[in-house]
Amino acid sequence: MSRRSSGRGRRTKDALAPLPKGGLRVVPLGGLGEIGRNMTVFEHEGRLMIVDCGVLFPEEHQPGVDVILPDFSWIRDRLDTIDAIVLTHGHEDHIGGVPYLLRERSDIPVVGSKLTLAFIEAKLKEHRITPTTVEVREGDRRTFGAFDCEFIAVNHSIPDGLAVAIRTAAGLVLHTGDFKMDQFPLDGRVTDLRAFARLGEEGVDLFLSDSTNAEVPGFTISEGELSPAIDTVFRTTKGRVIVSSFASHVHRIQQVLDTAHEHGRKVAFVGRSMVRNMGIASELGYLNIPQGLVVDLKKLENLPADKIALICTGSQGEPLAALSRMARRDHPIEVTEGDTVLLASSLIPGNENAIYRVINELTRWGANVVHKGNAKVHVSGHASAGELSYCYNIIKPRNVLPVHGEWRHLRANADIAIRTGVPADKAFIAEDGSVIDLVAGKARVSGKVQAGMVYVDGGAVGGATEETLHIRRTLAEEGVLTIVCIVDPDTGKLTEDPDYMVHGLATGTIDFTDATAAIQQALFKASKDGVEDLDQIEELVRKATSNWVHRKHRRSPLIIPVIVDA
Repeated sequence: MSRRSSGRGRRTKDALAPLPKGGLRVVPLGGLGEIGRNMTVFEHEGRLMIVDCGVLFPEEHQPGVDVILPDFSWIRDRLDTIDAIVLTHGHEDHIGGVPYLLRERSDIPVVGSKLTLAFIEAKLKEHRITPTTVEVREGDRRTFGAFDCEFIAVNHSIPDGLAVAIRTAAGLVLHTGDFKMDQFPLDGRVTDLRAFARLGEEGVDLFLSDSTNAEVPGFTISEGELSPAIDTVFRTTKGRVIVSSFASHVHRIQQVLDTAHEHGRKVAFVGRSMVRNMGIASELGYLNIPQGLVVDLKKLENLPADKIALICTGSQGEPLAALSRMARRDHPIEVTEGDTVLLASSLIPGNENAIYRVINELTRWGANVVHKGNAKVHVSGHASAGELSYCYNIIKPRNVLPVHGEWRHLRANADIAIRTGVPADKAFIAEDGSVIDLVAGKARVSGKVQAGMVYVDGGAVGGATEETLHIRRTLAEEGVLTIVCIVDPDTGKLTEDPDYMVHGLATGTIDFTDATAAIQQALFKASKDGVEDLDQIEELVRKATSNWVHRKHRRSPLIIPVIVDA
């Protein structure tokens, strides 16, 4: 997966061919070649509409990064032309970037279903942003500037998911968002295949389809099939049951609540986002909580262990989430012998090491850890290959743009489209920043815009770059060597041996005598060549020392030279 960086204020004037009159330009700024950061920009008649604006969570090689945003550079000069941000559902990888975009223009209308808007409004409240919202539901048809949008019910691992059909003079586009075709969903809300077929009869000119499970054969099993495995955990556990899930996975948490109630356990939510989201879901009627079942965490202290169930965040091994803190013994809740921890979620690519580290630590403290690898405790929220082929056959799209997935997922989705009759040159495997123009029903790739990674690091957006992360990785893996050199400005020679300050390097066997000779040689060369710029001299010292350390000790620490005039 490509990891490109982008600074917040950095802009690139991309040399794109003008969009033909009446055409529609489609530009994915995230979600292609990665799981997360889903964001697609549509341009028509000089106006823009955005579908989703999510975040990507960092991997281990991105230390210090909180989340990763899509790159807004291409649209930053045209924020006033954005007619709407349409959200397909309420997962972080689809809504997490909205606060950062609204910081740049706060009155962009945010369009979504009731639950999706409730989740994003709660998030925006933390950012002190009051949004302009437009609530829609399946069957609605609304116009936002140049875009005529119809909303279609789709089933996913969170309630209230929507696909969106976008009509313009250029043709009809269908964007599925994340979806699957669960025929027995817990909330009874199935993916509206009749609407998909009706749109197919009208003529879908460009189909943007969820690719996450395109490599998986057959059909994704129903959410209800998890009930026996969850029941087994509650029935056989003598201690506490601790369930970790996404804070937005309302269906899964409903199953856990129902099972806990059946087995006479009281439940407490643990983790700020879990408490917030489940409160919202319950208030809006998406989560049915039996009277007296959910209590405050403190009220569980006097109950026996076999009457307690906890539902917390941290299913992806996030360092600051509740479950990870429990595993590190850095949380008021101490996991002990007899407890069962149920990881009711998938393993998002890139998080495997963090998740298994948490599993190992929990096992160390005596817990029985039940996860996708040893029990049927997770069902995907995404359509498998059989469902995708079914959709292609009823929609019969003229052009296909697989979205939402890594390269292998996009390729597998395109292959399915081709097998169902889509011409190979009409199944586009694109990347973030690719520009696809749809004109009179015909699509083509017409260029590329900047679409790098924008890192959120504490309060800074875009301050961290790939160079910054490289330095952090070097500090973590190789240590740091600071060299203070006192130099005679007239002769360019050292007046005394440098001071070597080492952190993170085993120094017991390192003799810096030869390094001093290498530094002196670099300074002599700089003086001989008439180099007077301090930055250039420090760079020569850094390179000389770096070469010496690597040659002698096979290490590559971060080297910080400091040159002081005598």
